Amino acid sequence: MFYRIFAGVLAFFVLSGCSINRMATGALADALTGTGSSTVFTGDDDPQLVGDALPFAIKMYEALLNEAPDHRGLILTTGSLFVMYANAFVQGPVEFLPSIRYEERQAARQRARKLYIRGINILLAGIEKKFPGFREASVEEGNLAPFLAEMEEADVPLLYWIAAGTLSAFSLDPFDFSLGKEVPDCMAYIDRAYELDPGFNAGALDDFYVLAYASLPPAMGGNPSRVEIHFRRALEKSGGKLAGPYVSYAQAVALPAQNYDAFRSCLQAAKEIDVDADPQNRLVNIISQRKAQELLNRAGDYFFLTEDGELDAEAYQGFEVDLSYEGDL
Repeated sequence: MFYRIFAGVLAFFVLSGCSINRMATGALADALTGTGSSTVFTGDDDPQLVGDALPFAIKMYEALLNEAPDHRGLILTTGSLFVMYANAFVQGPVEFLPSIRYEERQAARQRARKLYIRGINILLAGIEKKFPGFREASVEEGNLAPFLAEMEEADVPLLYWIAAGTLSAFSLDPFDFSLGKEVPDCMAYIDRAYELDPGFNAGALDDFYVLAYASLPPAMGGNPSRVEIHFRRALEKSGGKLAGPYVSYAQAVALPAQNYDAFRSCLQAAKEIDVDADPQNRLVNIISQRKAQELLNRAGDYFFLTEDGELDAEAYQGFEVDLSYEGDL
């Protein structure tokens, strides 16, 4: 499989100065976006290798997409790669930089935002091809529901990545009202995706709900009462093999609530995941575990801790927060 893909890629660039036959382009696109192709990246155990390779891969997919603009596999792969790369390899690495490197962090966050938007626009254009008028429809105007009602399970990945990219971009600039007004639409996308395929990508929709319900105000779709339900579902659907849900809960729920016991137990649980138990998500788990370790290393920046790393209960006297935790993580 690898040699067929490599030969096809080589042929593409050798012939790129000519008019490429549509059939040949379609065959290459099918090979690069078919079942199993994504695990070349997601199954790797070297984040740096993948991070270095992704820019070339993204530009290659863009070039193919220019030749085959209606290829749904290329639309999804190209758009989602922009979102994934922005999150894991542009925004992620700078989130824990010290304050003295503020300008570097802000530059990376702005770059990540632009990459998110590029991916979103590709994905939206893909849906627009199938559902003309979708891009202009919105919850606020009351004309989005008919489009969502027509969608099928095959449309779920597009809905998920549009919503994930939009909320990620919005989180980088909550004062961007053009993105802010898209957030309720994104919640509607996820609601419809959940109706069509609640088990999508081993609980990815439930993990999305944990972050969105815990972080957004009610007017934009936040709903703290539903967070615990979807957290448990995310763990169940992933078979306990993904570190991401634990990290999401620690950051979005335990940290704002100043619940140190839940924060620490979730991150420890994330670190204990066997990355080889789910080979196709090995890279995702490694990145999540690194984030979990970084959060644990910096726990003293978020909580009042004693010298031995335990919660300083006296420091919380007078705080109106719930420091208890009930559950088995």
